[in-house]
Amino acid sequence: MSPRTLAWTALALLAFAANSWLCRAALRSGAIDAASFTAVRLASGALMLGVLAALSRPAGGARRLAGSAGSAAALFVYALGFSLAYLALDAGLGTLLLFGAVQLTMLAGGLADGHRVGGAEAAGILLAAAGLVVLAAPGRGGADPLAALGMVAAGAAWGIYSLRGRGARRPIAVNAGNFFLATPAALVALALAAWAGAAAARADGLLLAALSGAVTSGLGYAVWYRALPGLAASQAGLVQLAVPVLAAAGGVVLLGERIHPRLVVAALLVLGGIALALRAPAVRPKAEG
Repeated sequence: MSPRTLAWTALALLAFAANSWLCRAALRSGAIDAASFTAVRLASGALMLGVLAALSRPAGGARRLAGSAGSAAALFVYALGFSLAYLALDAGLGTLLLFGAVQLTMLAGGLADGHRVGGAEAAGILLAAAGLVVLAAPGRGGADPLAALGMVAAGAAWGIYSLRGRGARRPIAVNAGNFFLATPAALVALALAAWAGAAAARADGLLLAALSGAVTSGLGYAVWYRALPGLAASQAGLVQLAVPVLAAAGGVVLLGERIHPRLVVAALLVLGGIALALRAPAVRPKAEG
């Protein structure tokens, strides 16, 4: 890995972890509600990605943003589930649930495409799933069940979003289009929250949401796409194992959160299982005839 790729990768992973810090900081202080955070995040992300898409467009290239309704729907479910879950989850715990669900969803997508699972990969998937069960089980140090379910749903939606975006020739433009298409749904959710009297936001909450959308989401994705050409597929999966660790460390240092032994055990299961699955040699389908 070249020094430039390493630098882009490190910045992208910090941005992904910072999304959890910003969301948790905004919501736990009551500076903003989940619907408002989601709407501001998607709208500011759409604006930033739109600007980046325009700046990166080649001379004479198409001016229209890309994207699709299906991907936008998955993005909206991810963003709203993410915000709702962080009303009750610590940053490290939430990121681990999110990350585990994302990777398991993408592994499931591979199975649906005909990928055959070997013994080591199957063991890794089972270990990761067991870690998520440990986190979601009732008891001291576990996650709030509804919040955990919301974050797992958010992770599954993000995994679907990622699968749908594989091979995009203009990833920044595609993401920009999806953010723009997802924003109206977020505004509808915000209107419903306001009608129910559940919407309230201070200036600091709006600022944190805008930073999450424009900087750690918009710029973060752009930086990640700069890093990806220098990473092998296995490396791209493995380096993301650092995100829950960074989120948990930031939660302790920046937000004063505590790390419970159950989180440590679950993290070892989830991250170790995913690492095992990603490092397992691919099993090619048998040729017919």
